[in-house]
Amino acid sequence: MHLAQLNIGRLVAPEGDPRVADFYAALDEINALAESSPGFVWRMVDGETNNATTLRPYQQDPDMLVNMSVWETREALFDYVYRSAHMEYVRRRREFFVPLREVFTVLWWVPEGSVPDLDDAMRRLEHLRENGPTPYAFTFRQSFEPELPESVL
Repeated sequence: MHLAQLNIGRLVAPEGDPRVADFYAALDEINALAESSPGFVWRMVDGETNNATTLRPYQQDPDMLVNMSVWETREALFDYVYRSAHMEYVRRRREFFVPLREVFTVLWWVPEGSVPDLDDAMRRLEHLRENGPTPYAFTFRQSFEPELPESVL
């Protein structure tokens, strides 16, 4: 099993605004860092920009961005997010994103070789918000081990 993650964020301003210029300028570098990080498997891209900034599952909120990726392990994702140059942008997130009053990151296990579906990821985020961490949708703080498929048992 591999670990999938989705995170969302509402920009403080639309693309092209100087307040988010550093964020957009760093996307290629940060995405390349992810792809070269140990344990990286896959990341969602829109096909036009080599990132996911044009995908808008919240159609009523055009400033809400989504990011989704898959990693071999929880530790690999944690190391990328919190122990690499990506951390500089985590520290700066309030410059670029409006603080959300609800959970904005969800983790879940996917079978190795599969690509998560954005609609499913959004359902998992909603499930986490409504039910708290469960094996279906969880967080770094309260994670769960992957459940093996019955065919393996």
